[in-house]
Amino acid sequence: MSSESDPLLLEISDLQVEGFSEDQWHEIVKGVDLTLKRGEVLGLIGESGAGKSTIGMAAMGYAKPGCRIKGGSIKFNGIELTTASEEEKRKLRGSRIAYVAQSAAASFNPAHKIINQFSETVIHHGLGNRKQAYADAKELYRRLKMPEPDQIGFRYPHQVSGGQLQRAMTAMALSCRPDLIIFDEPTTALDVTTQIEVLVTIRDIVRQYNTAAIYISHDLAIVAQMADRIKVLRYGDSVEESATRDMLSNPRENYTKTLWAVRTFKKTVKPPDPQPAALVKVDDITATYPGASLPVLSNVSLEIQRGETVAIVGESGSGKSTLAKVITGLLPQDKGQILYEGVGLSSKYRDRSSYHLQKIQMIYQMADTAMNPRHRVRDILGRPLKFFLNLRGNEKEKRLRELMEMIELDPDKFLDRLPSELSGGEKQRVCIARAIAAQPSFIICDEVTSALDQLVAEGILRLLDRLQQELNLGYMFITHDIATVNAIADKVVVMLQGQVVDQGAKDEVFAPPQHEYTKLLLTSVPEMDPEWMDRVLAERAAKGGMKAAGY
Repeated sequence: MSSESDPLLLEISDLQVEGFSEDQWHEIVKGVDLTLKRGEVLGLIGESGAGKSTIGMAAMGYAKPGCRIKGGSIKFNGIELTTASEEEKRKLRGSRIAYVAQSAAASFNPAHKIINQFSETVIHHGLGNRKQAYADAKELYRRLKMPEPDQIGFRYPHQVSGGQLQRAMTAMALSCRPDLIIFDEPTTALDVTTQIEVLVTIRDIVRQYNTAAIYISHDLAIVAQMADRIKVLRYGDSVEESATRDMLSNPRENYTKTLWAVRTFKKTVKPPDPQPAALVKVDDITATYPGASLPVLSNVSLEIQRGETVAIVGESGSGKSTLAKVITGLLPQDKGQILYEGVGLSSKYRDRSSYHLQKIQMIYQMADTAMNPRHRVRDILGRPLKFFLNLRGNEKEKRLRELMEMIELDPDKFLDRLPSELSGGEKQRVCIARAIAAQPSFIICDEVTSALDQLVAEGILRLLDRLQQELNLGYMFITHDIATVNAIADKVVVMLQGQVVDQGAKDEVFAPPQHEYTKLLLTSVPEMDPEWMDRVLAERAAKGGMKAAGY
């Protein structure tokens, strides 16, 4: 942590950033001030559209396409970035200033191995040769608790889990030991057990190298563990700023207090059906990825009924998303069967009937990568209407407008927009509309709220709950967020290393948890207490660490 006498590393004054849409420029950031010293961590919080990521990128002297820095000053170590040449800024980025993006899947080049993308920055800035970069990558992978740290870097991005890819991106940012790192929701894709390990590593590395950091997050409990100071933003304006302990114990502004009190939604749990009939049944599934020697799923069984939400929880790499791939026919199983309404489904989606393809739909974690950026909303929603329901002309247009109203977006305003013209919550609502456009009975929701701030995420959960009641949908809800499970689930399935280790009604599994791994998950949920992470680590160390339980 820095001292009062330390010189400023970053000083932003009266920052003004504009974005271009609907043929005009409009304000995104409205005169924000920010200072940062070496070794200090500043947390930026606020709901979607507050300007958090825009300010984070501006700290590098960068504005994303369609935006511009209109006014103000950005001084990094005495260098004025608003007037610096592009060559000067490029020399700083990646070496002295690093950025960890929220979406690792959209940030890696799918054609290159992970370790080669790590090495590129080191070699480009003349900080080492390939052999040295490889050795450093493996060491950082080890510190970030990645599995098989000496080998995992030689995989392609699509061959690792989302959580593992996010940790690989964090390692890339640390490769040059920068003076300033902007962490933009770096643990969004991580389960709670992995998250605490990554947070500890990030905090230790920041302290070890006296690195300054801006930590952007919508999760207040995480910011409480990482930040020395917290700055609250709304609609591009600064709401308030103070030391973390002061902010948590005594927020001054009403808006800040509302952020502290979010996630009030909790669905009414569906009573058990005396004669349950499975909509989807997973029967003793074992599956292996091509070229792999060990199965990624082993003897997995579960059932989901109409109108029921079954949450699938577990750490990164536990097999949650792989199970979704098997159910949808994207990954053929080695043994076992998937049944829909009692009928066995082909292991390959290409061999399934149009009816079964229609009835099982999926909503993906990252709406940014799930939609074609060149297609307008009407085209994105229109495709399933044409393919599955053969709707055209006026009938199609009428249904498009009905779908927009179902997801609570004005069709006159949003149907002709591109994905880039939507907020994160609006994009996810469009992805929900695309899924229900096919008139399915069963929807797999794969981490659909993990990339959203808490206020927007609650709106999405309420929307999904309403649609479930109206359409009698069955949901398989993949998530690492225990708060989401508590809000939305009827039943819970806990997975570890490709196996189901615990399952049952939510209250039976969680209150109190019986399985040791379920207990570990629940004790890894961050709390709004700056001492929480240190306390949990101390308790686990006293018990012999996580490995004492075999994990």
